[in-house]
Amino acid sequence: MAGENPASHKRDPIKNTVGNAAVQRRRQHAVSVVKERREAMFRTKRLCRDGVSSDMDVVTDGDMMIEEEPSILEAQTSSAVEELKLAVSFKGKGAIQKKVNALRELRRLLSRSEYPPVEIALKSGAIPLLAQCLSFGSEDEQLLEAAWCLTNIAAGKPEETKALLPTLPLLIAHLGEKGSSCVAEQCAWALGNVAGEGEDFRDLLLSQGALHPLARMMLPDKGSTVRTAAWTLSNLIKGPDPQAATKLIKVDGVVDAILRHLKKSDVDLATEVAWVVVYLSALSDVATSVLMKTDLVQVLVERLAASNSLQSLIPLLRSLGNLMASDAYTTNVVLVPGHEITDSIIRSLSKCLKSEHRFLKKEAAWVLSNIAAGSVGHKQVICKSEAVLLLLQLLDSAPFDIKKEVAYVLGNLCVAPADGSGRPSLLLDHLVSFVKAGCLGGFIDLVRSADLEAARLGLHFIELVLRGMPNGEGQKLVEGADGIEAMERFQFHENDELRMMANLLVDSYFGETYGLDE
Repeated sequence: MAGENPASHKRDPIKNTVGNAAVQRRRQHAVSVVKERREAMFRTKRLCRDGVSSDMDVVTDGDMMIEEEPSILEAQTSSAVEELKLAVSFKGKGAIQKKVNALRELRRLLSRSEYPPVEIALKSGAIPLLAQCLSFGSEDEQLLEAAWCLTNIAAGKPEETKALLPTLPLLIAHLGEKGSSCVAEQCAWALGNVAGEGEDFRDLLLSQGALHPLARMMLPDKGSTVRTAAWTLSNLIKGPDPQAATKLIKVDGVVDAILRHLKKSDVDLATEVAWVVVYLSALSDVATSVLMKTDLVQVLVERLAASNSLQSLIPLLRSLGNLMASDAYTTNVVLVPGHEITDSIIRSLSKCLKSEHRFLKKEAAWVLSNIAAGSVGHKQVICKSEAVLLLLQLLDSAPFDIKKEVAYVLGNLCVAPADGSGRPSLLLDHLVSFVKAGCLGGFIDLVRSADLEAARLGLHFIELVLRGMPNGEGQKLVEGADGIEAMERFQFHENDELRMMANLLVDSYFGETYGLDE
């Protein structure tokens, strides 16, 4: 699949061997966000402090935080579980309210501390009691409080999340459309925390049928419910197996719901739905094909242009990058040079390149690299924008990971699709302009790096300079920037491709006859 995907020649037309990794790179992009610590804490698990929006009379503690000593908090939690045990076994008058009160107290303790006393709740036997309180036919308030407790237990450590396994069938069963939407939403939140723990948990939830009822929760227009369902689904389908994403896109009504919610003014809602699009477009070619038959790209570009929120911009950028890396249709048919949508996305990406957030700069450069891998018209649109000056500045001064993405853009802007020999054609005016602006040193720095992909990219650009700069100027420029020394580090390198490439360039352009005609 990776070798046949249109992205294989889009990511880096300078050399197809680099571009062939485009699909894998797209999938790595999709899951790499979990490596960003702050983003991971926000995305994967969430403690529920104020509960879901509800028309039920659920008592909360406002913004107060419990700050008791851990020993006091543990004693209170142990006592709360004992009270719940008594309430569950009580059969007399007021039994239901007794259970609700006991659940509420336990939930309060599991919700309001900065470090909820989950471990002592589990040791005291909370899970079997909460499972009993989730039984069908129970009052909605009881179900809501029990699911809320389980939500915050699942937000804990892996072994604490694992304790919920016996309750999963009940949590999934309460997602049905016949019950309370508030109970369903709280159960979905608990399942989202479980799915966020890892692949084994996701596989278990999928095998127990969680995907379809969660997908159905995306269909209504109730913002809170859709936000929670979308967040849970993004945790559930995020791979690496694409089957879940493919199944999700085939659920009747999901595609229309995604587009409808993305068009709304609710930024939080659109952000969560955009994350679903991220994983759909990253992992499933089937999903990508379906989405590309809609006006999704137009909708994403419009939201990107209107958004100034970091949390919103990240999934919008990543969705667009995935779609462009996966299907040549996006750039060749949707982003037609001269159309407003194309100018709009270039402006929006330039805005992100100027951001103080390095993540936005890197993502924006990645999206631009795929646009730059399109037609000559796409390359010219970028070169006429402010993006080029920003890219040149970033290549000179940005951190390495951003510099590498920027190098892909600039390299793609210098070549047209390969001619009959399989060798990419040079866009000489672009190359000369970039080199005169001082970009060569940045590419030579990539050659010196320990990152072999970056070094390969640097060598390809050096080859363009040596081959393309008029009047043999390329040789002098490369030599003056210590490019020969940088290439010679590969003289005996273990990587066959890089060793042969570097040695061939040195021998061909700086061999025994170099300089004799001067």
